[in-house]
Amino acid sequence: MDTETLLTRFVGELSALAPVAVWAHGSLAAGDYQEGRSDLDLIAVLPGPVTPAVVWKVGVAHARLRALPLATVLHCTYLTPSTAADPARRHLTWAYEQLFKRPVSPVTRRELHAFGRVLHGRAPAGLLPPVTDRELGDFVVRELRDYWRPAVGKAPLWTRDVWVDVGMTTFARATVTAREGRLISKREALELLPGLGAPVEVVEDIRSRRYDDPAPPTEEWTARRARLTRDYLGPAIEALTASYD
Repeated sequence: MDTETLLTRFVGELSALAPVAVWAHGSLAAGDYQEGRSDLDLIAVLPGPVTPAVVWKVGVAHARLRALPLATVLHCTYLTPSTAADPARRHLTWAYEQLFKRPVSPVTRRELHAFGRVLHGRAPAGLLPPVTDRELGDFVVRELRDYWRPAVGKAPLWTRDVWVDVGMTTFARATVTAREGRLISKREALELLPGLGAPVEVVEDIRSRRYDDPAPPTEEWTARRARLTRDYLGPAIEALTASYD
């Protein structure tokens, strides 16, 4: 399988950096991974400071993978034992074929504790502090309010598959997390969305593109799907964030 070949090669490439641990989270760890469609979301814990020399070695490691299938969807954030605890801290990350910095969110941290897959070294429990239900709920509600609700007002975004897919599944997943303190997969989110009042035809569109091979959408459907999605998500996000205590 291309995924396992890539993961094995990636861990091998990191050996020069002597990682303390390498973990998978997201769909790959949750059991809803779709090869060729899902991202490969990884975390590596390096033993010491992320110096310019380390940044160079990380870039080289990823460059060596470029010829392999799926390398473009492999994303990895680099922590160290001394920097791993702070959820607001921004860490060196390789994603979208470039290096930049971003935090490791409470959702990712909870995923790692709940079902993270250890690819190398130590388990997450020994290196990451746990995330409380309140911390997790506060984060997902804040993300809906401050990021997704303003994005609903930007109509051109919602003609793109990725915005519809991620926006709708993120809302369903955040709803369960805020109300029950647990994480669900994208597959479970699609099962729940109709019961949350989401337009069924949009949910089926997302499902078919994630799990089947549908024909390309027409311009008419793309425009209608965008309108249905925005008309649903705006009020739904406002209601959830207003009711969160």
